[in-house]
Amino acid sequence: MKNKSILITGGTGSFGKNFIKYIYKKHKNLKKIVVFSRDEWKQHELSNELKIEKKKIRFFLGDVRDSNRLITALKGIDIVIHAAALKQVPAAEYNPLEFIKTNISGANNVIEAALKNNVKKVIALSTDKAAAPINLYGATKLCSDKLFSSANLYKGSGKTIFSIVRYGNVFNSRGSVVPLFLKMKKKNLFPVTHENMTRFNITLAESVKMVEWAINHAKGGEIFVPKLKSYKILDLAKVINPNAKINIIGIRPGEKIHEQMITTDDSYSTYDLGKYFAILNPSIQDLYKYYKRYKKFVPGRSYSSDKNKFLNKRDLKILIKNFSEE
Repeated sequence: MKNKSILITGGTGSFGKNFIKYIYKKHKNLKKIVVFSRDEWKQHELSNELKIEKKKIRFFLGDVRDSNRLITALKGIDIVIHAAALKQVPAAEYNPLEFIKTNISGANNVIEAALKNNVKKVIALSTDKAAAPINLYGATKLCSDKLFSSANLYKGSGKTIFSIVRYGNVFNSRGSVVPLFLKMKKKNLFPVTHENMTRFNITLAESVKMVEWAINHAKGGEIFVPKLKSYKILDLAKVINPNAKINIIGIRPGEKIHEQMITTDDSYSTYDLGKYFAILNPSIQDLYKYYKRYKKFVPGRSYSSDKNKFLNKRDLKILIKNFSEE
């Protein structure tokens, strides 16, 4: 990180804010951090919140849909973290073209801007919903993953490395189920879409450290997947309020009962790195030469939230307590 300039698209979101605080505290020899986002008020709030030397941070107003703005923003940048995306599943089902413009066209704009500016490394954030997607949001993120991975094939003489980090539900992020349940705690009635629903779980701190790890280890073309525990939605509800009644409201459009992060088809090109998995692009043969030193994932097996180790109620209580105190 020494003397490196880092740009985060969607930098005012939950991940961006935590990543900036972490990376600045740990790497004092960073040259510059650039926050690229489209909401000037959120940038104003973040600038007041961050305790960072003004010469070390810059706020760049722009939208990933605007390729020219991205090309300007990426001048002199060494590392890009692409976190900007539209994410709400129900909204995607009713506004499909808007999600396509941001999540797919925006991803392509980041790639082209990175290549034109000779950025050294690009790490794109993905989601478990991109594995075997059934909703439009997941489908757009799968397209985005494919774009970033395949960019390593057509970059020509360019030296930019493109890789992806895919993880599950962030426990304490905006829009997740935990803040919703905590808000409704005193109502003694929790809406649950399906009684058997499970989700992968990752904390913001874990996601930030994973992206830092990816910056240091990505070779280009991998989708990195963390080894996570799952939780049951009913367990979460019962931990927050044991006396609450559960109202089963039915699955929302585009919603899965269980999530996957590695599909059975991807299993044949996946390697176990210890703390993480790496799904390789089958078209990039040099990747296989590097990763053959690692153990292969079980062929034909998926990595699914329902066939996984689970957080027990005590684990969930600790997570909720930590979240409430933040």
